Amino acid sequence: MAELTGQPAPIFMLPDQNGEMVNIEDFKGKNVVLYFYPKDMTPGCTTEACDFRDQYSEFSKWNTVILGISPDPAARHQKFIEKHELPFTLLADEEHEAAELYGVWALKKNFGKEYMGIERSTFLINKDGMVVKEWRKVRVKGHVEETLEAVKELK
Repeated sequence: MAELTGQPAPIFMLPDQNGEMVNIEDFKGKNVVLYFYPKDMTPGCTTEACDFRDQYSEFSKWNTVILGISPDPAARHQKFIEKHELPFTLLADEEHEAAELYGVWALKKNFGKEYMGIERSTFLINKDGMVVKEWRKVRVKGHVEETLEAVKELK
């Protein structure tokens, strides 16, 4: 996948946990941390979501919105949010339309099986709608802190 850094963020519209349509363009004027994760309620994804939750007020201080995206349906996102008290929006990308735009719908291998799925990735989009940093094949530990540091470096 070609790097998106320095490019306008690919535009998409997806339902949030309440089934309401969210357009990525609605966030112009704010920074956006767009993070793609494989599945609600799994250990790595729960840790990542809770790490973003725990730093949420810090991101907010820096005019930054957090959006999580996975192929899970809106109702499952709602349960995930309630269970872990997540203060940010989760988007349902059931047809992996946004995942494909961002190049994170990829062939994965697990226990000898190959399948298509989300490659855990994060994109930092500035207030002008440009991708300014991307992390692909993310390791959860320390990732949120690294993302917050990148937000603080934005002009």
